[in-house]
Amino acid sequence: MSEDRRLQVLRAIVQDYVRTSEPVGSKSLLDRHQLGVSAATVRNDMAVLEEEGLISAPHTSAGRVPTDAGYRLFVDRLSAVKPLTRAEKTAIERFLHGAVDLDDVVLRTTKLLSGLTQQVAVMQYPSLTRSTVRHVELVPVGGPRLMVVLIANTGRVEQRVVDTGRDLTGEDGASLIADLRTRVNEVAVSQELATLAPRLQALIDATPPADQALVEAVAAALADSTLEESEERVVLAGTANLARVGSDFPTSLSSVLDALEEHVVLLRLMSSLSAIDEDGIAVSIGAENPYEPLRTTSVVTTRYGVSGGLGVVGPTRMDYPQAMAAVRAVAHYVAEILDG
Repeated sequence: MSEDRRLQVLRAIVQDYVRTSEPVGSKSLLDRHQLGVSAATVRNDMAVLEEEGLISAPHTSAGRVPTDAGYRLFVDRLSAVKPLTRAEKTAIERFLHGAVDLDDVVLRTTKLLSGLTQQVAVMQYPSLTRSTVRHVELVPVGGPRLMVVLIANTGRVEQRVVDTGRDLTGEDGASLIADLRTRVNEVAVSQELATLAPRLQALIDATPPADQALVEAVAAALADSTLEESEERVVLAGTANLARVGSDFPTSLSSVLDALEEHVVLLRLMSSLSAIDEDGIAVSIGAENPYEPLRTTSVVTTRYGVSGGLGVVGPTRMDYPQAMAAVRAVAHYVAEILDG
């Protein structure tokens, strides 16, 4: 029973400190929360929590603040992530469904998430190599030139213009392209891009020798599309939110901002957060972050679809239930839009 009560006291300290940014004393806990115990009992519980390294005193005779370990226990003991309200969900859905393409989805998502959480929103573009093919379009652009357009299930669009070495104008050219478009889509649609090569090679082998160079050019363009380096991209929004809580960072805020500018660091960080809970959310708190400049921050992240990640970065004094709920809800709608 005493352990449950101390957890209740810790929860109250976290909630009050997140809300006020002021160290929390026993008197304020009793005033704000229905703990049902005496002031002496609360002080004893706080002393035990401090001995266990879950709270600390920033100054002599001050109240107490949660430590990284205290936040971790608080997050781990959340019985459930509180869902967003119906109004919040409706607003998310309407805002995201107004997007016109993948770039617009990403920009809208980061803007929305930073606004909901008042943290820095981070979104990784969906990985092309782990996506599947929705459609391949072949468009003649004059003479022997052909535009090969790859549309992935995530909404990613890649296009390449190739020189096929033969004239594609006229009725014969149009008929040849139409036939090839059908055959390519038959072997490619719904297939993972990483597994396309052998299917396309089989298509080349089954093509009459006179047309094999054309099919090889299309296959090469599709292969080149899957190697596009731009898939390793992240977009941020809301970095100004960190200035609003600059006092929450014991070291220089500039080092945190510099780390956020290193997109490679963010990509590695998001991929390393594998401790996903049953709600599909990963939370890395303070010193748990492997990158030194971000050890004064917390990161809440999740996956969307099968190939992308999004989340928020902010101070350890974060409203974790609200951030987790927002990240989960936004990821759900993003996946619906891109995979739909």
